[in-house]
Amino acid sequence: MRIEDALRLAVEADLDLVEVAPMAKPPVCKLMDFGKFKYEAAQKERESRRNQTHTIIKEMKLRPKIDQHDYETKKGHVERFLKAGDKVKITIMFRGREQSRPELGIRLLGRLAEDVTEVGFVEAAPKQDGRNMIMVLAPHRRKADVVKPNAEGSVEVVEAPIDVVEVSVQGVVAEA
Repeated sequence: MRIEDALRLAVEADLDLVEVAPMAKPPVCKLMDFGKFKYEAAQKERESRRNQTHTIIKEMKLRPKIDQHDYETKKGHVERFLKAGDKVKITIMFRGREQSRPELGIRLLGRLAEDVTEVGFVEAAPKQDGRNMIMVLAPHRRKADVVKPNAEGSVEVVEAPIDVVEVSVQGVVAEA
């Protein structure tokens, strides 16, 4: 169809002539209400942005020679973060001669992973990164599943399916 004919049809139908595929041979055009098209695309993008969940990674720093009470306090913070639906990055900082004993860090991270298996699982196994050893824990539930408002406006905790996770002494994870 000639361009003049297409423009005449667009004016008669009170629509816009929009070039859809300019690189095609011959170029492809479409009759549409371009303002409505842009509005619907913006609405679709806004809707997809609203449905996204923003994951936050909290960080907890430990030392290899941590006291039992301090360990319990840090473990309580990690459990609280996991129950809230956030991921937790556990960092063990080594100083001086402690760097020659990475097995202390692996043992500590393994113990922590076993203690929080009810609320989270090991997403990234322990690995040495210079003077630090890092492990990432993730909650069993997504953040969107933790708290959902009712129609009346009250808040209800929703149970999500829990993954089965095995943790070995070395901190290696195998999901079932």
